[in-house]
Amino acid sequence: MILAHMFEDVLLFALGVLAAVLALVALIDAVRHPAANYQRENKRTKPFWMGMTAAATLVCVLSVLSGGGGGIFQLIGACIACVYLADVKPAVSGKGGYSY
Repeated sequence: MILAHMFEDVLLFALGVLAAVLALVALIDAVRHPAANYQRENKRTKPFWMGMTAAATLVCVLSVLSGGGGGIFQLIGACIACVYLADVKPAVSGKGGYSY
């Protein structure tokens, strides 16, 4: 039983690190693109996405540093980063994406 708990702790820590890396990549990418690209593609504003990805990065990194116990907040941060990377990043970088 102790082995199962150790495995669970390591798995949650690894997933937390992955979420933190995704959020950091999303934040760095949000900073790189000009504000006009966000407006042109109707993807909210640059400050909005910088704030969302910065908050996601902060939550995910703090969750990892506290031992991986971020729970629902860490999941929300990972979802924000994934939405940015899957939808907003391709649109503002000029490589496709959906614009309604």
